[in-house]
Amino acid sequence: MQKLISIVTPCFNEEENVREVYQQVKDVFAQMPDYRYEHIFIDNSSTDKTVSILKEIAANDFNVKVIINSRNFGAGQSPYHALLQSRGDASIVVMADLQDPPPMIKDLVRKWEEGYKLVLAVKESSEESSIMFSIRRLYYNIYNKISNIQIVNNYCGFGLYDKSIIDILRKLDDPHPDLRSLLGEIGFERALLTYIQPIRKKGKSKNNFYNLYDQAMLGITRDSIIPLRLASFIGFSVAAVNLLVATGYFIYKLLYWQSFQLGIAPLVIGIFFFGGVQLFFLGIIGEYIGAIFTQVKKRPLVIEKERINFD
Repeated sequence: MQKLISIVTPCFNEEENVREVYQQVKDVFAQMPDYRYEHIFIDNSSTDKTVSILKEIAANDFNVKVIINSRNFGAGQSPYHALLQSRGDASIVVMADLQDPPPMIKDLVRKWEEGYKLVLAVKESSEESSIMFSIRRLYYNIYNKISNIQIVNNYCGFGLYDKSIIDILRKLDDPHPDLRSLLGEIGFERALLTYIQPIRKKGKSKNNFYNLYDQAMLGITRDSIIPLRLASFIGFSVAAVNLLVATGYFIYKLLYWQSFQLGIAPLVIGIFFFGGVQLFFLGIIGEYIGAIFTQVKKRPLVIEKERINFD
């Protein structure tokens, strides 16, 4: 009996790429006659022609299934929700921008057939901005140093997940899921395949600085309490240094009562320094409170507006 492979492709304003990624995936499975496939596109409420193109494709190919969200729910929640809707023996996430090369699907499936429940595609290098690639690598290194969970460096979601892994993910309750940290939490032996990430040829990336910062902070606050402990440690250290400096000034004033003038500069510097430290760590605490607030609301990952070609 043919095994079913689910391909999950999240979209947001990708009218220039959805036909191409659909065709490349179709061509790959034409070379894999021992497998059936379903291609699940989930659209994050695009404002261009992406939805109409997907509807046209789905009308002519029942292997294609489409989920249309009621609004943009973010780059993390939408693909995760689509992954949970897959029914294949294995599922593969392939981004619509074609920076995840669809021909690698064959390599991922081959490794899966060797017995690995997780096969992750890792960027050996990238044709994107070298500065951005370096920043991402720095984030992975910092994350792994301060977190209780280890994530795979330069892995961004492109990979294969066995049905048993998807079943585990369905049991988890995370309002802002991140596959990288969740897979670290789950464990299991995984195979790593390296590739050189091509540059986006059509369209523009929808990730801006705020989105990347949001994902980074959510990852850190989700899996590490070291920033909170660091706040306590630095607060104690600064208070101790402040006490020593104050004691030194007091003794010096007693010894040289008439000649020693304190001046306004140390006071101004001290006020700004301690104010900056307090605001920084109030921000850290706020990130954790925000994460708790999001968790207790218990809202769904996404709200679907329409489904196409699902049974």
